[in-house]
Amino acid sequence: MPRIGFIGLGNMGGPMAANLVKAGHTVKGYDLSEPLRKAAAETGVTECNSLADAVVDAEVVITMLPAGQHVRTVYLGEDGAGDDGILAHAPNEALLIDCSTIDVDTSRNVAAAAADKGLSMVEAPVSGGVGGAQAATLTFMVGGPPESVDRARPILEAMGRNVVHTGGPGTGQAAKMCNNMMLGIQMLSVVEAFALADRLGLDRQKLFDVASNASGQCWSLTTYCPVPGPVPASPANRDYQPGFTAAMMLKDLRLSQDAAARTGAVTSLGAQAAMLYSMFCNSGEGDTDFSGIFQMIDGQSR
Repeated sequence: MPRIGFIGLGNMGGPMAANLVKAGHTVKGYDLSEPLRKAAAETGVTECNSLADAVVDAEVVITMLPAGQHVRTVYLGEDGAGDDGILAHAPNEALLIDCSTIDVDTSRNVAAAAADKGLSMVEAPVSGGVGGAQAATLTFMVGGPPESVDRARPILEAMGRNVVHTGGPGTGQAAKMCNNMMLGIQMLSVVEAFALADRLGLDRQKLFDVASNASGQCWSLTTYCPVPGPVPASPANRDYQPGFTAAMMLKDLRLSQDAAARTGAVTSLGAQAAMLYSMFCNSGEGDTDFSGIFQMIDGQSR
């Protein structure tokens, strides 16, 4: 079993590292937050007090970080020259796997810097949220050279259910942002339909029974229904406690809109979704599950 260094032990990274321990790997973990390091240690992760300690003898290094600037700093160091950070401390034979969701350009630039150092690297952003991280049912969208993806696959399969090789560097991030743009738009369509049904006097369960077996069927309806009742496991039945926060959805929608602006793609619905989620987050609901936007849309409809 390869020795693993894991950087970023938050809501997603912590459970992912724990699942690697369950699979029999020796995992050394680091996070800037001491409470997160302590929590990971309780799951069997060896706590490290520095990034260098976590990766210096690792055969595989995994990162799960909030945004592109964190990925650049962690891999390239504070000065961005590669003289510190993971690229400076990881062994030459180590495989680097970045599971963060970030912009395509940063992902490709870091991968190129790793290649310049002779290190193998893949990007592997995930879909499935905190629940998927805990249950080891994540989907990984993996961009990178085929031989590196083959090395990464058994590691990723210990944390997830689906591993899809999307192509070269940057394609995993492209797949993630396109998928989540669809998700954000679809969730809003379901939310608006239920808000309208309420005004028309249509029972929510009856709408669910029809749409879940008709052309309105989608994951946002059948698995993650944004109103209490029809899907017992959905956050709507837990007062919208997050599996995937509105702030994270907004982050992904903004990534998609930045990419659309750079490439000249027309994403009118994506732009509208970003605007609505920005309003929701600005109202203080960023830590609410993204399906909780039903409460805002429903209130506007009254």
